[in-house]
Amino acid sequence: MKNLITLFASVFILASCGAEGRQKLSLRYEQPAAEWMQATPVGNGRLGAMIYGGADTETVALNEITLWSGQPDENQEQACGKEQLAKIRQLFFEGNIPEGNNLGTKYLSGTPHSFGTHLPFGDLKIKFNYASDRITDYKRELNIENSLTTVDYKAGDTHFTREYFCSNPDNVLIIKLYADKKNALNFEVGLDLLRKSEITAWGNTLSFSGQALFEKQGQGGVYYAGNIRIVSKDGQVAAKENALTVENAQEALIIIDLRTDYKNPDYASLCNQSVEQAAQKTYEELKQAHIADYTRLFNRTQIYLGKSEMDKLPTDVRWKQLREQGKDDPGLMALFFQYGRYLLISCSRENSPLPANLQGVWNDNLACNMGWTCDYHLDINTEQNYWLANVGNLAECNAPLFSYVKDLSEAGEKTAMKVYGSPGWVAHTVANVWGYTAPGQGVNWGLTPSSGAWQASHLWTHYCFTQDKQFLQEQAYPILKKAAVFFMDYLTLDPRNGYLMTGPSISPENSFKADGGEWCMSLTPTIDRIMVYETFKACIESSEILGIDADFRQSLEASLAKLPPIQIGKDGTIQEWFEDYELAHPEHRHASHLLSLYPYNQISTEHTPELAEAASKSIYRRTHAPNYEDTEWSRANDICFYARLKQADNAYGNIKGLLTVFSRENLFTCSPAGVAGANEDIFSFDANEAAPAGIAEMLIQSHEGYIEFLPALPAQWKTGYFKGLCVRGGAEVDLEWQNGTVKNAKITAKVDNTFAVKIPSGKKLLKDGKTVRAEQNIVKIDLKKDESVIIN
Repeated sequence: MKNLITLFASVFILASCGAEGRQKLSLRYEQPAAEWMQATPVGNGRLGAMIYGGADTETVALNEITLWSGQPDENQEQACGKEQLAKIRQLFFEGNIPEGNNLGTKYLSGTPHSFGTHLPFGDLKIKFNYASDRITDYKRELNIENSLTTVDYKAGDTHFTREYFCSNPDNVLIIKLYADKKNALNFEVGLDLLRKSEITAWGNTLSFSGQALFEKQGQGGVYYAGNIRIVSKDGQVAAKENALTVENAQEALIIIDLRTDYKNPDYASLCNQSVEQAAQKTYEELKQAHIADYTRLFNRTQIYLGKSEMDKLPTDVRWKQLREQGKDDPGLMALFFQYGRYLLISCSRENSPLPANLQGVWNDNLACNMGWTCDYHLDINTEQNYWLANVGNLAECNAPLFSYVKDLSEAGEKTAMKVYGSPGWVAHTVANVWGYTAPGQGVNWGLTPSSGAWQASHLWTHYCFTQDKQFLQEQAYPILKKAAVFFMDYLTLDPRNGYLMTGPSISPENSFKADGGEWCMSLTPTIDRIMVYETFKACIESSEILGIDADFRQSLEASLAKLPPIQIGKDGTIQEWFEDYELAHPEHRHASHLLSLYPYNQISTEHTPELAEAASKSIYRRTHAPNYEDTEWSRANDICFYARLKQADNAYGNIKGLLTVFSRENLFTCSPAGVAGANEDIFSFDANEAAPAGIAEMLIQSHEGYIEFLPALPAQWKTGYFKGLCVRGGAEVDLEWQNGTVKNAKITAKVDNTFAVKIPSGKKLLKDGKTVRAEQNIVKIDLKKDESVIIN
């Protein structure tokens, strides 16, 4: 039994426990998908599929997270080294920016040969043969409460139903087909693959194998195997020229697995084994195991932002109404928040061999054909993929990311020494699964030596939310310390000002005007300062918590004091570079110098109000520049930025803008045609996660060292609740509000800790009939693990 401490003398049960605010969390449609962006996703953290729901012909687009082209590349970086780096830096000390950029380009460009990309397999096709061509009563639904997709319709007077799910416990994709009349189910299963494969059909099994070659991104690729089996108790299953047919059935089950040899030499036998084992179970056994596994994670959190007349409409209809008529739809925004959690669970689990990439696990065959590929971009995109994990009560979903960062930290040791002559590890703008940590081949976008530390900072964030000291000691601190070791050696003292400086490096992926030209490289762009500061602070605090490395901690503290400050430029905005350069492209989408505002706390409305005002001006200048490169992840950034600035209307406006301009009928966010060389909308997973993180930030914040309720609540969400959002320090929070005012709240500790809570000015909190002492409107409450406090 959880122990409850009651503030204010009475206990109030959250309205979220009642039925009034309950909304069904599903994406619903009244027609099949006509294109990929209208299909709905399923996944189990390794496998992924897009379900079109066709009545005559069903298309299921198949993916697996390790299907990568490319191979390890021993010659990915140039040998610059300390001596040459010192010569380049001297040019910048002398103010010779043009020659510094020229020499930096010569020695600090990466040289990828076999970078590769994540790839899609292609499509599973199911062609149906009906007694009647008349299709009626069509419905298609993705229920994100139980992770089940259903397709329901009539052909003539026969009712057909299909169910789809991707099981993590059983490691397979399942499709159940059912008709309400005997002998009515007749179909053929075949493949329309994008990879050159050997396809074999025998008995009730269709298999394929090959190598994921994609010369556009270099040589090499994983080997793969796929296995598709049909089980039907009442129908006849037969093999037919690289296809399987089913005749005269009422019910059938399709079981699918796909595997590669990426860190998995037994991939082919495991593929056969998983399908065989699943075939031995009943459909209900598979389904219930899947639902139990999924809901264990998903049901931790609820959210209600209000109801509207659109709640009962199909998803694409309400999306179009928001897009074309501008109607407020709080239910759609709550659904979008939970959809982000559904997607993260579906593509990033504790046992996933790789983390979510640029497209999660759902590859549309577009990103991989772009110059930027479907990879791991470490200068915003991969970071955004996981901003929701901790606050959204899905900390376990971080696991594959942390394993991947460990791999990067090992591969990055060679790059750190070869490029910079430094110990420790480093990674730059882009990364793959083959250990690529070198700068990109173009320094104007690829020379960000702070990118690896940016990605690694998520390990410290994870600790701040979970307070897991074993994780800190065994996983987080060793990686962060090694990043700090690199920075300690890489930093150089600027003789002009006495600051410890990085560089030459860039501010992703921007440039500035100086000496009559446009340049990208300089000493200590603001992002470098931010990431060195974050890395050192995380290591200092980790050292204190773990009681180790006192000497190293002192050296970090000494260096921290010599870093340059975050500066305000002559136009009142945050400087993007150490020098107050003129922006070459004010319309550019990146805003890496504002990481200090979010996800970090180096700029704060509470502690650095002048910098916060300058950050607000920076956002305004960028977003109002002519021809601004507006895109999905920049919108998600702005939601988070404005939430931290407590500008509720601006945060809300960007949520609405993201949904209307940069999402599609299936609520996937997209990089729009015309940006970064794209000719059409391309799905990008990042904003599907970062925007919900921003929504959470509007409802609760904990980065200042205390819990603050409803810091950026827009008028459109005047009444609502949430349950199970997480805060730093190791707690979950439930909250209900009415007419914009907190009605009651519950804080439940997941570890023993002292929690600080900010209360409205002029209010008092009572405990056992006595006023709880507050200092500057902050109340501190000691809680044991699983103990709760209710504020009412």
